[in-house]
Amino acid sequence: METQDRLAERFEPHRSRLRAVAYRMLGSGSDADDAVQETWLRLSRADTSEVANLSGWLTTVVSRICLDMLRTRTARREELVGARLPDRWDGVGPGADGGPGPAAGRAGGDGPGVGADRPRPGTDPEHEALLADSVGRALLVVLDTLTPAERVAFVLHDLFAVPFQQLAPIVERSPVAAKKLASRARHKVRGTPAVDAAELARHREVVQAFLAAARDGDMAGLLAVLAPDVVRRADPAALPPGAPTTLRGARAVAEQTMIFGRGSRRAEPLLIDGRVGIAVAPRGRLRLAITVTVRDDRIAAYEVIADPARLRHLDLAVLTG
Repeated sequence: METQDRLAERFEPHRSRLRAVAYRMLGSGSDADDAVQETWLRLSRADTSEVANLSGWLTTVVSRICLDMLRTRTARREELVGARLPDRWDGVGPGADGGPGPAAGRAGGDGPGVGADRPRPGTDPEHEALLADSVGRALLVVLDTLTPAERVAFVLHDLFAVPFQQLAPIVERSPVAAKKLASRARHKVRGTPAVDAAELARHREVVQAFLAAARDGDMAGLLAVLAPDVVRRADPAALPPGAPTTLRGARAVAEQTMIFGRGSRRAEPLLIDGRVGIAVAPRGRLRLAITVTVRDDRIAAYEVIADPARLRHLDLAVLTG
C-alpha cells in the first residue's frame, strides 16, 4: 500500500479533470466537490498496486459516484411531484436572476495533501456563475433533462471521449447498449428544430438582438426588435405581486424589459419545443423559460414560464452552429 502522501501526490494532477467531469454530470460546483472528495477517500482506502491506468480508474470511480448522486436527486424530485408550490418565487421576475441562495457548505475537507482547509469554491454563488458560463448555461439546462444514465453516458463519451468499453460498466450496460444510450442523449441535447435552418438562424438573430438590448438597457434597440403590437404573457410566479400577467404594445413591454433586464446576464438562447427561446438559468439551473414568436424578423409575442410543472414539460435542446 502506498503512503497517504504519495497517493495525494498522484491524485492531485487529476483533480481538475475529475471536477470538470463531475460538474458537467451534476451541474453544481459544491456537488462536484463532494464527488471529487469521495473519489479521494475511496482512493485512499483502495489497494492501487495493480492499477495500471490511474486516470481511468479515477474517472470510473467519480462517474459512478455522480451516477448515484443523480439517481438520488431524481428520486427526490419524484417525491416532490404534487407538493404545494409557493404562490411566487422570491427574487424571480421576467429576466430576474432569482434562484436559491448560496449552497450550504458541506462538512469535511480534502484528504491529506489534497487541499485540506482550502475554501470550497462551489459554495460561492459568483464562482458557480463563472462555472456555468464556462460550460454554457443552455447545455447545463438541457443536460438536466436527461436521465441519470443518459447524462453520464453523454458527458463521458461526447465531452470527454471515454470509449464505450470503459463507459459500459459505469452505466451498467453492454458496450452496444451504452452506445445507444449516448446516442439517445445526443439526440435530446441537439433537439429537432420545427423550422428550416435559414428561418432558425433568422429567429436566433432576433432573439440575440433582444437579449443584447435588454443587457445594455437599450430602449431604442428593444423597440427596434419588438413588433408594435407585441404581447408579453407571464406566469404569476415570474412577476411581482399585483403585476399584470399580460402586457400589450412595444413601449409597455420594452419598459418592463428594461426594469428586469439585469437578469438577462444569466439568459441564453436555446431550443424550446423546436423553436428559438430563452433560458434564464442562474448558476446553470433553469428558473425561467421564455418562448418567443417571431414574425417578419420581429418579436410578435413572448411568454415567461416560471411554473415548475410547466417547465418540466418543455422540450429543451441546445442551439448549435
